[in-house]
Amino acid sequence: MTNIFEESAQEYDDWYARNEFAYRSELAALKAFMPPEGHGLEIGVGTGRFAAPLGIKVGVEPARAMAEIARSRGIRVTRAYAEALPFADDSFDFVLLVTVLCFLSDPIQALRETMRVLKPQSRLIIGMIDPDSPLGQSYEMRKERSKFYRLARFYPVSLVLDWLLSLGYENLMTCQTLFGRIPEVTDLDPVKAGHGEGGFVVIAAQKSA
Repeated sequence: MTNIFEESAQEYDDWYARNEFAYRSELAALKAFMPPEGHGLEIGVGTGRFAAPLGIKVGVEPARAMAEIARSRGIRVTRAYAEALPFADDSFDFVLLVTVLCFLSDPIQALRETMRVLKPQSRLIIGMIDPDSPLGQSYEMRKERSKFYRLARFYPVSLVLDWLLSLGYENLMTCQTLFGRIPEVTDLDPVKAGHGEGGFVVIAAQKSA
């Protein structure tokens, strides 16, 4: 999986420039649950497209080519995997993952790691494609033809919420955006509470005290 992101890092990054309003809609949904301040970590920081505008200075990323682009955006990137984070317990005020769970070999272990590195009462924020939404269903149907999503596994939002509850996360919230096809997004899409309609869903969860 890392190879395609090594070979096509710039192509991946260019998607956000070509689809500016979809990207900005995703950012708006993430900002709805972002804490106003604090020391944050993005897991699977990619090219830094989310960390940089959200003020996150630390990231982990296994693909060197992606990490280099993120570093050019001012992110301190460590080459590491979500399932084994190179940070001490209780290190961060919030942790962000955007379209990452679908690529992981062990997403539950990765979520355990987020719990470990978060400070008590701090927040986990997950951005993900909802396979039960119209947009998510179109992603699923075209997955085999996608360079980046061919090996992805899009988990239902309800399943991810169950995982978080089983790990001890509390105060779960969701919001959603992207209600049409990506090429048709020519302005900011609204951010609505809940999930099931929007193709991009954000989950927020709190580590217990």
